[in-house]
Amino acid sequence: MSAPVLLVEDDISIAVVITTALEDEGLQVVRCDTIAERDRLLNCEHYSALITDVVLKDGDGIETLPAVKDRQPDIPVIVVSAQNTLDTAVRASDTGAFEYFPKPFDLDELIRAVTAAIAASEPEIHPAEGEEHTELPLVGRSNPMQAVYRMITRVLRNDLTVLILGESGTGKELVAEAIHKLGQRSQGPFVAVNTAAIPADLIESELFGHEKGAFTGAFARHIGKFEQARGGTLFLDEIGDMPMQAQTRLLRALQSGSILRVGGREEVPIDARIIAATNKDLAPLIEEGRFREDLYYRLNVVPIMLPPLRERGEDIDALARHFLAKASREGLPRRALTDDAAALLRAQPWRGNVRELRNFIYRLALLAREDLIDRASVQSMLAEEIPTPAPSLGSPTPPFSGASDLETALARWLAANAPEPGQIYAKAIAAFERPLLTHMLDTTGGNQLRAARMLGINRNTLRKRLDELDIDPERFAARTRS
Repeated sequence: MSAPVLLVEDDISIAVVITTALEDEGLQVVRCDTIAERDRLLNCEHYSALITDVVLKDGDGIETLPAVKDRQPDIPVIVVSAQNTLDTAVRASDTGAFEYFPKPFDLDELIRAVTAAIAASEPEIHPAEGEEHTELPLVGRSNPMQAVYRMITRVLRNDLTVLILGESGTGKELVAEAIHKLGQRSQGPFVAVNTAAIPADLIESELFGHEKGAFTGAFARHIGKFEQARGGTLFLDEIGDMPMQAQTRLLRALQSGSILRVGGREEVPIDARIIAATNKDLAPLIEEGRFREDLYYRLNVVPIMLPPLRERGEDIDALARHFLAKASREGLPRRALTDDAAALLRAQPWRGNVRELRNFIYRLALLAREDLIDRASVQSMLAEEIPTPAPSLGSPTPPFSGASDLETALARWLAANAPEPGQIYAKAIAAFERPLLTHMLDTTGGNQLRAARMLGINRNTLRKRLDELDIDPERFAARTRS
């Protein structure tokens, strides 16, 4: 028989349940409820595993784990906690915990983890000295988010490629940033690129760089995103929209571990962790021949699925408080929500997920008349919202009339104007925003609500841009009447 398992848990009901389950598996369990008693027991006997709560009567079970390792360096540790935040999961991982379980946990999974921990012989992972995780980007304690936190902690101490899946607005880039900031490449750069926002004929240059003279307008060597991310993390967002030719080059780069600049002859080694993300279901795209199956397998080494906000409604209160506090730090009035107002927020579908909730909370912080926001204020602002169709992973973007013509016009404009790197986005927006807005107003006969709905923006945002661009919607309405 192996050495006993040491259980440190001050909730007697949970302690009894865990003890009974482990003893049914033929394991011997020694139980205590304080850190002091834990240390005394560790000094007296060898244990095959340690299961510990975090908040105990005389201290923090995670903070004191170094003392456990001083006494028994090879003991695997399993942390269970009701303090189920990303911070807790990361702290548990950083102190070398074998596994972390948020309460309430699946008892069968706990048993499997204990059995695996006892059999494991891998060395423990210790945190980098002085690491702290105070400003973490992810908020929520729901069970779906706990699964996300656990997946994040499992990829922090390696460079495995991660594929983040989830609807628009669920926080895919925040997860990528968390993996970077908390991982072993945190001292390097975090380079994010939206592969859907780059014209097809420029994407290879943006990702891999180009040599001087590689094509018309290439007046100097350009260092691409792969090289910019050297020593850090490269985040490839909206990977499902990447053109096929670029997919082929990306696959070759991942397979070979090096890139070749456009027009270049010298291979440049890749020194960046790759994290990709998409709001699309890649399986149908593969079947339709629009996404390479071999690239999918290269990217999908560790998948992380982000839940939509409608599946983690219990997190809405915490998210709302978080965004109100963040808005206050950014200069907006300090606000709070009444219980009725918070309940109304929880009842909303939030089809735009966390991004939509964040924007709504910021508008509340700016426009509310009282510091304590009540249900009537929330209801009034919700009435001004433009309804949007419910998204789903893999659902196509609503078709926009003339989208292919618009893409062609944009490509021609880029070729003709050749804006300098760093100015492409601003100049393209400036060039195309006015004709886009006038086209929408012409299509809708000057109806700003319909135009805003087609554009996918708030009506107030549209009004603001029309005023700034000196576009009079009435002239389009007059044209329709005449």
